[in-house]
Amino acid sequence: MTAMATPQADLDRYRARAREWITAHLEPAAAKVTPGRGAETAEHISAQRELQRSLYEAGWAGIDVPAEYGGQGLTPEHAAAFADEARGYLLPDFGILSLVTFGIALPTILAACSESFKLRHVPRILAGQELWCQLLSEPGAGSDLAGIHTKATPHGDTWIVNGTKVWSSGASFADFGLCITRTDWDVPKHDGLTWIALPLKADGSTVRPIREINGGWEFCEVFLDDVVVDVDEVMGGVNEGWAFTHTMLVFERGALRGGRTELPTVLAPDLVELAAQRNRLGDSHVRQLIATGHVYDVVRAALVIRLEAVMRAAAGSGNLASYLKLAKGIYDPLRARIAMEVAGGLAVAFEPDSAGAVTSTNFLNGRVQSIAGGSNEMQRNGIAEKILGLPRETNVEKGKPFRQVLADARKW
Repeated sequence: MTAMATPQADLDRYRARAREWITAHLEPAAAKVTPGRGAETAEHISAQRELQRSLYEAGWAGIDVPAEYGGQGLTPEHAAAFADEARGYLLPDFGILSLVTFGIALPTILAACSESFKLRHVPRILAGQELWCQLLSEPGAGSDLAGIHTKATPHGDTWIVNGTKVWSSGASFADFGLCITRTDWDVPKHDGLTWIALPLKADGSTVRPIREINGGWEFCEVFLDDVVVDVDEVMGGVNEGWAFTHTMLVFERGALRGGRTELPTVLAPDLVELAAQRNRLGDSHVRQLIATGHVYDVVRAALVIRLEAVMRAAAGSGNLASYLKLAKGIYDPLRARIAMEVAGGLAVAFEPDSAGAVTSTNFLNGRVQSIAGGSNEMQRNGIAEKILGLPRETNVEKGKPFRQVLADARKW
């Protein structure tokens, strides 16, 4: 009599197959230096598409995505097993577009889009044929996302989209953008929004990179002039964009993104390396900085582990993602400042790709998460109102058609 295979035995076999394929087909991470975020080239992105395609064709892409949409239909545990075995190897790296495409766009599409939309886009995402960015903020609408002016006008079986988006990370190399548009100006501003999958290579779409303080070109402006989009590219429902926004923001803020967070067991290795390069490991002040950095690492990891466990176990707990976003917005600049102090002159004059270069870049980027995707102040408001149940601030726009809000604003 043959014993039935246990789930763990199945997972062990899967892990062994993954290990065999990875060692045979992927390069060790030490074999090649990848460009920093915002420094990607067209050649690099093309090579990563080919690598993503090879993963897809071999059955290692979309491991826990339903099979009907081109995935493998396995469990998050199988996906985690592959990720564990692939540590130390070069996986497809599209810069910020890896996060947006696979960490935000893909789970949002699976959670909130129609069957036909999933069948059309998800297999192409998994195969590396579609890279996605977000088209959210505008010159006049950032933290107040519901105040956007980009308009989508119905025209037969299409939408005609006009407007300007800004701070669109990775738009230079993206194929589609998750684009929030206004489709009704005569209802309150939150009620007239529609999300559209906007093809960035379409006529009338112009992408202009923005030079950043860190030397990169990750942020972009996107100008939309009579861009024609098929009616089937609506994401969610027409004028139901605010509900879709909440779904997307849960993933943007790091909730339920997959992977596994563990408590750090090694003492702040980046800080220890910097101190060693400066021969300051015996300096009491530097040792205190390293200890403080390690405490920050442990506390943030513990918060992520706890909140992700709660959100996976409790339906409707997505608002807790604001804690994750706020924590990162506070943590990043504190941690980056400690590294700068430990590095000293190494982070002022350095060779490219050195520890000093990484440290200085992290410092320059340190406040990104306190602003991007909703500022720290927006997260605190959301926590106060939606989680703690505190009274909302007075809203003079409540119930007014957005057209009237704009007319009133001109009289201020």
